[in-house]
Amino acid sequence: MTQPLLSLSLEELTAWVQTQDQPAYRGKQLHQWLYQKGARSLLDITVFPKAWREKLADYPIGRSAIAHCRTAPDETRKYLLQLADGLIVETVGIPTEKRLTVCVSSQVGCPMDCDFCATGKGGYTRNLAAHEIVDQVLTVQQDFGRRVSHVVYMGMGEPLLNLKAVVRSLQQLNQDVGIGGRSLTVSTVGVPRRIKELAEHQLQITFAVSLHAPDQSLREQLIPTAKNYPIAKLLEDCRYYVKTTKRRLTFEYILLAGVNDRPEQAHELAQHLKGFQTHVNLIPYNPISEANYKRPQAKQIKQFSDILHKHHIENSIRYSRGLEANAACGQLRTQHQPATTSPEPA
Repeated sequence: MTQPLLSLSLEELTAWVQTQDQPAYRGKQLHQWLYQKGARSLLDITVFPKAWREKLADYPIGRSAIAHCRTAPDETRKYLLQLADGLIVETVGIPTEKRLTVCVSSQVGCPMDCDFCATGKGGYTRNLAAHEIVDQVLTVQQDFGRRVSHVVYMGMGEPLLNLKAVVRSLQQLNQDVGIGGRSLTVSTVGVPRRIKELAEHQLQITFAVSLHAPDQSLREQLIPTAKNYPIAKLLEDCRYYVKTTKRRLTFEYILLAGVNDRPEQAHELAQHLKGFQTHVNLIPYNPISEANYKRPQAKQIKQFSDILHKHHIENSIRYSRGLEANAACGQLRTQHQPATTSPEPA
């Protein structure tokens, strides 16, 4: 199988052009056109000889096609991207005056089956390759006509179940696309052994763990796969990550009305996190049609935050954008392809 050019580094692209009887400097040109200018075909690269471009017109670059794009009133855009095999993956572009953040998917679907999340309701199909993750960023960058500043792995899928490709894509976004490591965020609900494995890569990224409950029983209700990963062991691995990388870790906590937003649960969460080098993102729930959970009232949200602050647990309330386009946290879903549930990926 031919390896798409978007999966290659500068050194690998230089070696490839030489196999095509082209001078080595063409590798740098190709790298720039792929990762900075977003070329979708070798025909686009006008600095290359016309005859060579035409000869390799069908050589795979590794770019997807925009099957659909929906824009919310706040200018957030949700894209349905069609991959080379016809499957659809979702990605979101979130603009502000100073930033353009892309929320990327790491899998087609998701096997984690979180009870409050639309993506998990559609089942899991396959992992994404690294170039398919990088492509999402380049697609949003081109469509907005401005440089992407931040990338969050919070779309479809569980990144740590596709760790090899996710690490590779992080390296490419940093080294090839030029996005700073600390502007790249990987979010996980927790996969046994994978947090320690990620720590060993010593990436200068932001790492976020979706906790969503202060006790094991409730966490298993919300995240069925948590039965394989006791909360005490999860927090132990999180401490290992902080110690190994010397970087602060973020915890994400979706607030569900009457489920995990009570004052006593805030106190219990604070006890777990005392002495931890961490920050907590409190995320008021984004409703989906497939679940009956509700968003807490503003006073409950503030009370929960205030209790954490009293325990000296740094936290902030993060209201998601893109609600009107079903593009906010937990709302991504595979609408344009049949759900195919496969065994959990290795």
